[in-house]
Amino acid sequence: MKEYGSDSIRNIAFIGHGGSGKTSLSELILFTGGETNRIGKIEEGNTTSDYNANEIERQISISATPLHIEWQNTKINILDTPGYSDFIGQVKSSLYVVDTAVSVLKSAEGVEVGSESTWGFVNEYKLPAAIIINKVDNEHSKFDETVEQAKEKLSSDIAVVCFPAKEGPAFDTVVDVIKMKAYTYGQAGSKKITEGEIPGDVKAKAESLREALIEKVAESDEDLLNTFFENGTLTDEELEKGLKLAVLKRGLIPVFAASSLKGTGANNFLDFAAKYFPSPVERDVVEATLKDKNQKVKIPANVKGEPVMFVFKTLSEQHVGELSVFKVYSGSVAPGLDLINQNNGKTERLSQLFYLNGKNRKDASRVVAGDIAAVVKLKDTHTNNTLTSKNLAVVLAPISFPEPIINGAIIPKAKGDEDKISAGLHTLHEEDPTFQVKFDPELSQTIVTGQGELQLSLAVKLLKERYGVEVDLAEPRIPYRETIKGRCDNAEYKHKKQSGGRGQYGHVVLKLEPQERGTGFEFVNAIVGGVVPGRFIPAVEKGVVETMTKGILTGSKVIDIKATLFFGSYHDVDSDEMSFKIAASQAFKKGFMEAKPVILEPIYEVEVTVPEEFMGDVMGNLSSRRGKILGMDSSGSFQIIKANVPLSELYRYSTQLRSLTQGRGQFKMKFTHYEEVPKEVEGKIIEEYKKSKEEE
Repeated sequence: MKEYGSDSIRNIAFIGHGGSGKTSLSELILFTGGETNRIGKIEEGNTTSDYNANEIERQISISATPLHIEWQNTKINILDTPGYSDFIGQVKSSLYVVDTAVSVLKSAEGVEVGSESTWGFVNEYKLPAAIIINKVDNEHSKFDETVEQAKEKLSSDIAVVCFPAKEGPAFDTVVDVIKMKAYTYGQAGSKKITEGEIPGDVKAKAESLREALIEKVAESDEDLLNTFFENGTLTDEELEKGLKLAVLKRGLIPVFAASSLKGTGANNFLDFAAKYFPSPVERDVVEATLKDKNQKVKIPANVKGEPVMFVFKTLSEQHVGELSVFKVYSGSVAPGLDLINQNNGKTERLSQLFYLNGKNRKDASRVVAGDIAAVVKLKDTHTNNTLTSKNLAVVLAPISFPEPIINGAIIPKAKGDEDKISAGLHTLHEEDPTFQVKFDPELSQTIVTGQGELQLSLAVKLLKERYGVEVDLAEPRIPYRETIKGRCDNAEYKHKKQSGGRGQYGHVVLKLEPQERGTGFEFVNAIVGGVVPGRFIPAVEKGVVETMTKGILTGSKVIDIKATLFFGSYHDVDSDEMSFKIAASQAFKKGFMEAKPVILEPIYEVEVTVPEEFMGDVMGNLSSRRGKILGMDSSGSFQIIKANVPLSELYRYSTQLRSLTQGRGQFKMKFTHYEEVPKEVEGKIIEEYKKSKEEE
């Protein structure tokens, strides 16, 4: 492949709601750019982008796929991202490394929730952006309405560059308002395009849209604005010069019409991308942190600089192997180069480098600043790691992935699979860092967390397919706590055992009292006159602490109790530490049950963001989950509801929220405190615990 300079590279990501046609558009672009000799179809399972078995089976993108074409002396890198919110981490990591975000909308449905949520990342990263309105061949296509909706919901800086001469099944012509020409496309796959005059019935519309575009371009530059006021318009040269600047400054979001099915509109989009989208050199210079100095330094996309590369994605496919996908931010990299992973200090030697089109690889002899490529998996390097030469020890800021909103417990179906399961889960986390794994020693469960049910169920499926291990996904146990509300002044237990030879004897009397929440455990030795010898006191405390750790009502940790040892007795021969430990444990259990024991449950503060029309349903649902509404706030057309909800009521809440709000509700949660469980709920918890003990 021809080597391109940094100024001839365009990095774009296709983002948007599931089913908007991002993958189909990618297929059309690969074909148009000569990378493939046919346009792959999702329903036939032969697309370049969605190549793994689960994507083919479900007919959705699960992973972001790196693609590229050569067009008009530029190399255009495309990251085709998933539309399902379960795989939102793939979108965020892709937007981190590109220079332009392209949101794909459906012409009939307009701006859907997935397009709104991913646009939030575009604003977070301050990315130049464009919009493709796809599926204009749909008989219910509403191109103009979708443009207006995008202006309202995404950005007021939208301006149409290409619009359809006719919508619906007859859509085969786009009108380009920069060139003021009409482009009629032949059958999909023919690559035939005819340039002609704009049809008379849309000429006035084209002129009006061109004026709107010129105004938008003029607004983004003071000199052009003055020229515009003086002359009432801009010349073609001024418009072209201003377009690039306006896109770069985010003062203009160009809109294109397309049909991935009919093959219409791709060339116009690609021409614009090559000419007006920013190269890595033109974007704001990236900042990194000098290692060990906590000092910011700028890293310009200069091919002559020291090598700096960032791994934003890890691929682990059976037929692809393990690959680290990276972007070079400075200098250039080539096979055989030694770099230092600045996140862990390990040295890595780059082996084969590839340009990817899905699972297809092309050898790359050198990858320059601004370009995206892959390297055969590095030993000690993971997603979010920065690799540099030893002369420039800098770390790029990591991608900040969304917090998990759903969890599940992994239950192995067969004993002895633990190591395989652990290795498999670790690899799945490598591929998608929003999928997280931890072993909770208190619950004795491996807990997986993520962005949605589909993501977790897919992980279970992949464990079986790749590693041959079967697991179930269950509701995680709840880390309840136990404590007392009353006192017990006389918790006594005498442990006596005589079985020939030396016996066992330990006798303790404890006083138990509740402590303020959060105070913890306090043990007081109030023995007078040596009725319990000093050498046995630590054993008494140990017996109490061990019992508190194991719990009494539900096997949950006991907290916030003061235990006072004030009386007991011993035997010169038969008393030992074990006897006093057993006596203390039994005395504590007895006293605990007499001191008004209660179960405490973890309470989480939940912040739910929903469109106003769903507020009543969401609040009703929170109340049905024993939630206490704390207050409300507003953010644009959205309402923010804050509530305290028991953790036990939040299992799979994300799924319920999506169905209540047509996928438009979002929430985050954080632990706040423990609270007493209502009596009717307490009975159920104790019953379930007893049942689980019987089954063991």
